[in-house]
Amino acid sequence: MRYEGSVYRPPSEAYSLIVQVTIGCSHNKCTFCSMYKEKQFRVRKVEEVLEDLQWARKAYRRIDRIFLADGDALVLTNEKLMVILDEINRLFPECQRVGIYSRAGDILRKSPEELIQLRNAGLKIFYIGAESGSDKVLKDVNKGETAADLIDAVRRTEEAGIAASVTFISGLAGADGWEEHAVETGKMISAMEPSYASLLTLMSEPLAPIYDDIQNGKFKLLSPVQVLDETALLIENINVSKKCVFRSNHASNYLSLKGDLPYDKQGMLNQIAYARKNLKILKPEYFRAL
Repeated sequence: MRYEGSVYRPPSEAYSLIVQVTIGCSHNKCTFCSMYKEKQFRVRKVEEVLEDLQWARKAYRRIDRIFLADGDALVLTNEKLMVILDEINRLFPECQRVGIYSRAGDILRKSPEELIQLRNAGLKIFYIGAESGSDKVLKDVNKGETAADLIDAVRRTEEAGIAASVTFISGLAGADGWEEHAVETGKMISAMEPSYASLLTLMSEPLAPIYDDIQNGKFKLLSPVQVLDETALLIENINVSKKCVFRSNHASNYLSLKGDLPYDKQGMLNQIAYARKNLKILKPEYFRAL
């Protein structure tokens, strides 16, 4: 496989074949993100992608899942995506699922019929970084999308029969805005009703624009206890009518939480309350990582 620069994928795609169909992120302006800052965004030639897939067929005996990278590969037109998906179906009849990163705008630009076409071709999960349900926070971090955009995009995804895996970031509003961030994020998840919702905890690297604000004290990170309080308030405000798999078990999280909403809501709140009284069970800083 030919890879350019650092390659990222969701935790659930750990055993997937990763294929770059774009290089970098078309937005690449989020203040908290350092993932693609060293790359200039471009779309790879479809012929190159097909060559990589053909090489992988010769190299691997069985491939059950394929992930299309980089940052928002769904920016491609359906015409280009279908050429790639058709080749995947031809070469890897055993492949059970194709996944892809997407921004809300990528989804909203596609018609319901186009989304269904992608689903029928095997594209079964979209990974969407919503980050926060608060329009103020989204503006502050230069997300380039509104809460309404994100909710609409996830609803359209689920209505097309594609699973939406939506990621949020604990601590993204800092010590001054955590309550609004928590409440509005809980409300957003309730309105979206995604198949999966996951919560990371803010960590920053030098390439991320927010890093300097953290270093000079302009942006105040949450303490581990504040992260617990924010997470509890967020979960309290989630009210979904269908199953939503909730995970807060990323390497960046202080406390690992796993449950299916709405069924395990109180159980997770109980875990947080226990951790609040027994802080020694929280992950030490030196074990946290992006």
